[in-house]
Amino acid sequence: MQSAEAATNEGLEREIGGLITQALNLEVAATGIDPEAHLYREGLGLDSIDILEIALIVSKRYGIEIKAESEENHKIFRSLRCLAEFVAAKRTR
Repeated sequence: MQSAEAATNEGLEREIGGLITQALNLEVAATGIDPEAHLYREGLGLDSIDILEIALIVSKRYGIEIKAESEENHKIFRSLRCLAEFVAAKRTR
């Protein structure tokens, strides 16, 4: 049996995955994104422009400020799961 927090994070992963696939017109379903796979280059195969677009969408949707020069960005955008955990911790909406 999973905890309520884990269930919430899984729902957030699916939601963010949907935002990513829609914004970037990816041919993979949100549920087809491995939450542990790398977003950048290997894994989902996104480039730096894609990551910037995701950062903008996530910022607007969840009221989170993500600074381009932040040292944490490589951790935040490592995977869908890392991004969802960051959003869960920082969201204002």
